[in-house]
Formats: sequence, C-alpha cells, structure tokens
Amino acid sequence: MGPGNRPLDLEWLEDFLSLAESGNFSRAAEARRIAQPAFSRHIRALEEWVGVDLFDRSAHPTALTAAGKRIHPLLEDVLAGLEAARIKARIAHDLSAASLRFAATHVLSVTFFPAWLATMEAQLHLGPIQTMSDSAQACEDLMLQRRVQFVLCHGHAIAPSRLDEAQYPMRVLGQDVLAPVCAPDGTGKLRYTTGQSEPPPLLAYSEVSGLGRIMRAQSRSAFAHIGEDAASGRANVVFTAHHAILLKAMALAGRGIAWLPLSLIGEELANGTLMHAGDEAWRMAIEIRLYRQPADMAPAAENLWQLTRDGVAPT
Repeated sequence: MGPGNRPLDLEWLEDFLSLAESGNFSRAAEARRIAQPAFSRHIRALEEWVGVDLFDRSAHPTALTAAGKRIHPLLEDVLAGLEAARIKARIAHDLSAASLRFAATHVLSVTFFPAWLATMEAQLHLGPIQTMSDSAQACEDLMLQRRVQFVLCHGHAIAPSRLDEAQYPMRVLGQDVLAPVCAPDGTGKLRYTTGQSEPPPLLAYSEVSGLGRIMRAQSRSAFAHIGEDAASGRANVVFTAHHAILLKAMALAGRGIAWLPLSLIGEELANGTLMHAGDEAWRMAIEIRLYRQPADMAPAAENLWQLTRDGVAPT
C-alpha cells in the first residue's frame, strides 16, 4: 500500500521504466504490449500513488522530472530485488523437492528419453523425476513459464524456436532424420511416392508441431516444395496432427505419406509395414536437443547438465 492506503500495481513500475527508456508513450506502450490509453492510465496512477508528476509531458521526447529522476534507480532496484527473490524462492523449492522436471515432445519421450535417462542415472543419483510429454509449442510454454528445468525436442538451425530466440542454453544430444514413408499396398509394393505425377495424399504436422516448423522452414530442396504446397493448400493434405506418433499410425493404415523420424519407425521399416516413399534427397537431418533454464537450478539438475557437456549419450 502507498499514500492513503492506495494499492500499488507492480506493472506500473515496469511501465514507468519502459517510458523512461523510450521517452515516447506510444513506443513504450507497444513494448509493454498494452493499449496506449491503458498505459497512460498506469503512468498517471503511479504518479497519483507517489503524489507528484514523474514525467514532463511538454518535453519532446517525454522526460523525467526531478522527482522521476530520483525515483528511477530506486524502482529499478525494487524490480531487480523482486526478481532475485523469486528466483531464489524457486531454487529453494527445487532443492527441497529434489526433483528433475522435464518436458519432452511425444515422439522423443517414447524413442529417445528412456534410454538417455537410464544412461544419466547410471552416472548420477538423480532422485525423483517428473516428465511431461506434449507438442513442441506446449513444451516451450512450460519452459518459458519456468515450470520445467529441461526441454527435450527436435531442432534445426533453419527453424529457430522461441527458446532459441530467447537464447536458452542448448546442447545437441543426438541426430535423427525425417524421411517420407508410407505403407505398402496389398501386393507389398510401394503405395505412394513423392515423385508421382498426381499429388500423393499427405499426412501433415500442425502449426504447434516442432517437426512441422522444421519442414515449413526448409527452403532448398524438393522436400520444401511439398511443405510449401501443404501450407498453401495446393498439396493433397488429407490429415493433420500435432504428433508424429499419430501420423505414424495413419501411415500404417495406408492413409498417405508422412515425414517421420527414423528413430520412430526403425522396426516398421525393418519388417516392411512401412516403406521409404522417396530417396535420400527427400530426407532431412535433424538434431535431438536439450534446453535448460538459464538461471541457477537445483544441484541434481546442474549435475545432469554438466554430464551432458561431458558427452554422455545412450549406449
């Protein structure tokens, strides 16, 4: 509470710092992702809480008053202190819980994560482990919300994720390949091919899929042409899903061609229930990546990250 027991909204402090930096109400409101009228009300509410004007609105650009200049470093310290307190509280919680929290895309939670985790546990005592399996977008959300310490997903340099853009620490744990496959026909021959004259039925990834993001970003091969066609509606997309595991099931049912990670379909390719629907020119190498929180983590999490730097991989 402030003067007269009026409440103080912490967002006003962030708005103040944004306006002090930009000197322009419109740009500051845009940076804070709120409408300018609401932003202006926040600044006025803060000034009412303090009891004096903090900005000289007649100046161009908008300038801090003497009172604004005096309070500016103090508000920076307040927000920095609150952020430090929040981080320390989360670290304390992690230490008390002594658990590791992973988010992994559906396909890697089935194909890569179990063996990799067993390798880690052979080297370290990790304690309790929580794993959430979802789409790439949902896994990124969990990391950005600080609800997990690690994210395991596929990635490629041509398709940066939100974690890449925010410069979250990342290590490459392994390699995989996206390849077009389909089920054979009743005679055991290839049912569809990527090069056939009529567009083959395609089983596509949705917008929230990390593998779909990689396919859409590819721009230097015939593989990209299929992805662009699928996005524009020119291709014969008959089914769309978030997860490679569901697309695999539809491919096995003979519904069309799907680009699937080879790590997911090794057994099916070996027994002939799935077949390559295009040559190597239609395949794409991708990485298996592990992202971590940039802030300090519990000792078990830090020790695991150190072990990944030492190059420990599934055997």
